[in-house]
Amino acid sequence: MREYIKRFLIAGIMAVCVSLLFFGIKHAEAASSINEVTANWMWPSDGVITDSFGTRQGQHMGIDIASSPGTSIHAVENGVVSKSYYSDTYGNVVFIKHDKNFETVYAHLQARMVQKGTRVHKGDVIGKMGSTGDSSGVHLHFEVHQSHWTVDKKNALNPMLALGEVKVGQAVAAVQKDQLAVETAGRLMDDVKAEYVVQAGDTLYSIAKKMNISVWELKEKNHLKNDLIIPEQKLILK
Repeated sequence: MREYIKRFLIAGIMAVCVSLLFFGIKHAEAASSINEVTANWMWPSDGVITDSFGTRQGQHMGIDIASSPGTSIHAVENGVVSKSYYSDTYGNVVFIKHDKNFETVYAHLQARMVQKGTRVHKGDVIGKMGSTGDSSGVHLHFEVHQSHWTVDKKNALNPMLALGEVKVGQAVAAVQKDQLAVETAGRLMDDVKAEYVVQAGDTLYSIAKKMNISVWELKEKNHLKNDLIIPEQKLILK
């Protein structure tokens, strides 16, 4: 009886291992397929990556790119605007349906430059970066969905599968994906005016996180004696 139980357990463990291996292979194949299909996509904005996919207990179904208010937001690929409206959560938001069965989402915009039904080409400016809706500061929230967006976001994909792997705190530029996007971003960020305009809802901590600087440095460079900041206040970053 013991020998039977032992064999049963071994068989069960082997079945689990085979299943995990199969899942890993299928996941790798899917990631490779997405990367191939989106080979010509570009990054939607210049800026710094401030949050990645799957954070906040798995509730963050996109990536965040922070830069200055009014930074141009670009269509990552040719497509047709499927939605363009104001949402309590997304704020000003634009959805674009692309060929090969993808839909992208651009949220928290200061302004929308396109309407539903507009045909856009890769690189077209579709909006300006802002902090509308449920947002704690100026940034672009960007999502990629297989087939189409749903309320429960069951079709959400990690945008980095499409755009390339980068880390939080790394700068990217609105050029075609690959290492060039990161290299170009490094040069662009050196040319950006080294200041930040405080937006409603900003805190020193949130600004420090977005702009890849410590709270201590922010206070030191701006001669702040406490954490009090107000909207429209300009903070020196360099």
